[in-house]
Amino acid sequence: MATFFYARVSTTEQVLDHQVDQAQAAGFVFDEIIADHGVSGIQHKLEDRPEGRRLFDKLRYGDHLVVRWVDRLGRNYEDVTDVIRHFIRSGVTIHTIINNMEFDGATDDPVQQAVRDALIGFLAATAEAQAEAQKVAQKAGIKAAKNDPRKYPGRKPTFDRQSVRTVNDLLSTGINISAIARQVGLSRQAVMRIRDDAEGVEEALQRWGL
Repeated sequence: MATFFYARVSTTEQVLDHQVDQAQAAGFVFDEIIADHGVSGIQHKLEDRPEGRRLFDKLRYGDHLVVRWVDRLGRNYEDVTDVIRHFIRSGVTIHTIINNMEFDGATDDPVQQAVRDALIGFLAATAEAQAEAQKVAQKAGIKAAKNDPRKYPGRKPTFDRQSVRTVNDLLSTGINISAIARQVGLSRQAVMRIRDDAEGVEEALQRWGL
C-alpha cells in the first residue's frame, strides 16, 4: 500500500513545491511524487500526459492518490469523472487537499454510492466551469489589452520610419514592388503594406516608437 502525490503544473506562475507543501501541511506523507509540467488540463487527458500515464501503471489496489483538487486530474467533466471512477473501481482511494475530500469504492450501499457519485460529478462540473470562466476572462483581458497599445503593441514591424520614407520615395519613382523590397531589405508584403496602409503603418511606428 503506497501513497502517491500527483501535481499538474500548467504555467510558469504555478510551482510544484507550493502544491507539495500544501499536501504535507495537511498531514500527507508520500512514497512518490509525480508531476506534469506545462500541461493543460483542458487539452490533455490524464492518461495522455507523460507523467499522468504513469499513475495508471503504478496505482494498485489499496494505494492512495493525493491531489490538490480534482482539477489537477482534468478540467473536463467526463475526463474527471471517468478518471476518479476508474481509480476507485481499482481499489484506489483519492484524497483532495482542498475541502479534504476522500473518494473510494469501499461502500456497497447504493444510496451512499449515489451520493458519492453525485459529489464526484458536482466537483468535476465545477472544475470544467472554472476552466471555461478562466478562458472567457483571458479572452476579455487580451481584447482589453489589444485596445490599449501600451499593453499589447502587437507584432513589431519589420520596417522603421527611415525605411518607410525610403519605400515611399522609391514608390514615387515607379519602381516595382519586388525591386524596392530587394533594395530596402523588406519583404514584398511589407512594401505593399507601406504603400496601401499609410495610417496603419504610422500607427505601428508610433506604437513601437520607431
